Amino acid sequence: MSIHRIGVLSAGGDCPGINAVIHAVVKKAILDYQMEIYGIFDGFEGLVEGRWRTLQYNDVSGIMPLGGTILGTSNKANPFKYPCTEYGKLCFKDLSQEVVDHYHSMGLQALITIGGDGTFHISDRFIQKGLNIVGVPKTIDNDLSETDFTFGFDSAVWVATDAIDRLHTTAQAHHRVMVVEVMGRYAGWIALYSGIAGGGDVILIPEIPYNIENIC
Repeated sequence: MSIHRIGVLSAGGDCPGINAVIHAVVKKAILDYQMEIYGIFDGFEGLVEGRWRTLQYNDVSGIMPLGGTILGTSNKANPFKYPCTEYGKLCFKDLSQEVVDHYHSMGLQALITIGGDGTFHISDRFIQKGLNIVGVPKTIDNDLSETDFTFGFDSAVWVATDAIDRLHTTAQAHHRVMVVEVMGRYAGWIALYSGIAGGGDVILIPEIPYNIENIC
């Protein structure tokens, strides 16, 4: 079956490059395959609540250098554990069927999800429910398998390295040791790359156990 209508959403934290992906998806789909593209707002939240719009060629012109994402995003909208309020109290419900129903009511043949590990875990569960999904690996943490580098990682390393470079003169002037903490959660890629590039004396990453007493 030929694909004529697809959806695209961005989920999880934002990082540089998301708008470039949206730009590429829309222009490629329209110019080369004459597809209809639905942009879904705020990640899976938009699929739960039914918020989307068609994207035209002109909608994505000029967005490549922009930060963030023109579609919005959410990192707290897991449809399988969706936050709701009942009687003034927070509760969680499985609203995954809402996503499946909206996917079919939109007439989608495929969905492109731009996200990291959390987004891909959710996407995988919807694949098991019969949806056609293509994931685009987006995370500054670079903690996804099956790819060498995720987009957003290079920018994160550049920013962290720049910060370390700027701290060198302050550390020297005040005769101090500087401790720099970067993002990455359970993956040490940003710390490793920026630490080496910035000339760090000690680089601590989650993948290698360490004793803080020995370091101090």
